Amino acid sequence: MISFPDAEGLRPTPDRVRETLFNWLGQTLYGRTCLDLFAGSGALGFEAASRGAERVVMVERNPAVLRALQDNVKKLGCANVSVQGQDGLEFASRDARQYDVIFLDPPFQSDHLPRLLEILPQRLNENGVVYVESGAAITVLPPWQVIKSGKAGQVHYQLLQVAQNQFADKLDLT
Repeated sequence: MISFPDAEGLRPTPDRVRETLFNWLGQTLYGRTCLDLFAGSGALGFEAASRGAERVVMVERNPAVLRALQDNVKKLGCANVSVQGQDGLEFASRDARQYDVIFLDPPFQSDHLPRLLEILPQRLNENGVVYVESGAAITVLPPWQVIKSGKAGQVHYQLLQVAQNQFADKLDLT
């Protein structure tokens, strides 16, 4: 069982939403790489790790929450999980690695989502997906397409993927 401190804006993904998400992703994430931006409690990242993800990177800037994540990694013996103490937007802007699954649950009152949705296509492996959790319904613009979506209470959630033909119009085949 993971434990985490009370912190302003910390809202672990509700169990029902997490169950739906991992049904969408498939019961195993064996060999996949995952990025949990704005990790908070780490519930999504730890769930991915427990389902066989090869690598999970958790990003959290709150020092108390960061320490709790590091303690939980040790307590659970998660060799496949690393924790970065940084702002999620800053990390996504600088990290050059690519991922199969990105969990995106920024603070609901932040304006990070539009900027992150600009950056993240370059951070995805082919067929990679982004899970977005927000306090209000969001409209996604190309190159994104919504694969699945739902709502539970005040939480809106979507699974996004980059449209497969996004680069076709940019190729000069003459």
